[in-house]
Amino acid sequence: MKNKILIANRGEIAVRIIRAAKELGIETVAVYSTADESSLHVKLADEAICIGEARSKDSYLNMNSVLSAAISTGCNAIHPGYGFLSENSAFVEMVERCNITFIGPSSKSIAQIGDKSSARAIAKANGVPIVEGSDGILEDVHEGLKIAKKIGYPVMIKASSGGGGRGISIVRSDEEFLNAFERTSMEAEISFGDKSLYIEKFIESPRHIEIQIIADTFGNIVSLNERDCSMQRRNQKMVEETPSPVMNDILRRKMSLAAVKLAKAINYVNAGTMEFLVDSKGNFYFIEMNTRIQVEHPITEAVTGFDLVKEQIRIAYGKELSFKQRDVKMNGHAIECRINAEHAMKGFVPTPGKINNILFPGGIGVRIDTHIYPGYEVPPFYDSMIAKLIVHAPTRREAIKKMRVALEQFVVEGIHTNIDYQYLIMHNTDFIKGQYDTGFIARFNVLVEAENRE
Repeated sequence: MKNKILIANRGEIAVRIIRAAKELGIETVAVYSTADESSLHVKLADEAICIGEARSKDSYLNMNSVLSAAISTGCNAIHPGYGFLSENSAFVEMVERCNITFIGPSSKSIAQIGDKSSARAIAKANGVPIVEGSDGILEDVHEGLKIAKKIGYPVMIKASSGGGGRGISIVRSDEEFLNAFERTSMEAEISFGDKSLYIEKFIESPRHIEIQIIADTFGNIVSLNERDCSMQRRNQKMVEETPSPVMNDILRRKMSLAAVKLAKAINYVNAGTMEFLVDSKGNFYFIEMNTRIQVEHPITEAVTGFDLVKEQIRIAYGKELSFKQRDVKMNGHAIECRINAEHAMKGFVPTPGKINNILFPGGIGVRIDTHIYPGYEVPPFYDSMIAKLIVHAPTRREAIKKMRVALEQFVVEGIHTNIDYQYLIMHNTDFIKGQYDTGFIARFNVLVEAENRE
């Protein structure tokens, strides 16, 4: 049977997967909503099929429509990308029952560790440090309030099936808790189809460090080291880099061993990311696992030289990993800036609309993952990210300088973007020194607003 992959996603990640599949000589089928009929992934795939109306629940989150598209076009595999159905164990189970290969972990693995509260229990059982919080899913708001009082404010109310910074509320009092619980539950149900919540103690000013792992069906599990994802707005990442400025060899080894141990505990297969918080004393705490490819995977590819999406596809088709742990080396420094269609100076409000013209930066060590082009209409229905700008250089300082030049030369006309905002970050003294945490953007906004008033 000829290999053929359906890509159950949109935007830049769909384009990224199509390119990897084509290099492997595999045909691709794109799915799209009515709002994405003119999107680049539709144009690049060998085939394309409309699966519903513009809103995600009517298209990209419609399991039956996605699966029907795969069956009707003769696909023997589905790549979910990130977001949408990528971490939905019920969908993966449906794919498995149809004897279609899911390019990712099994439904059992996703159910075990993709569920955030279950993941905490697995980590605890395997001796991996976790942040204090509820032992499982909360029964109701009253149980949550009781636990919050016990562990002490501030706490985080988190969606059990959450991801991408959605379904998270930071609460600092009983009064805030009641409103935040209902709001977070509603957001979780809308975004993930699961309104269940759990609680974690909120660690003030931590670093958000994640470990990329990849595993095959032959028992090989490899850590590709860390990415620093502390630069966030509204719990969504904005700038990522590797290596992390706060990492040392001892901490890297400890965190990598913990990540591999967790993956082994659930017989994990394919790409995945273990996410941790690291406090000012160098203590680390497991918070969740993303059972999919990450938005920021290109910076890991830049410093290791391995194509993670190709590896995902090969693994899913029964191939062994093309490298061992001993082959993983950190070559230089990489930074990624997420380019969003948003007005950064006005609360990051989304700015959909028509792109009139684009000028992409280039040069050695500059990569752009995107689906936009002149004349493209950015729809208002999905995430505001329209491109990822990745740079790679021998040192961190050189990478920052390269990113500044790339941002200077990145022009998008017709809509507001956060390019200028990212440029300011690259010139911030604390960022240059590597002295930042998850609260950086909130503090940075105060500085930027003050300068604008002057």
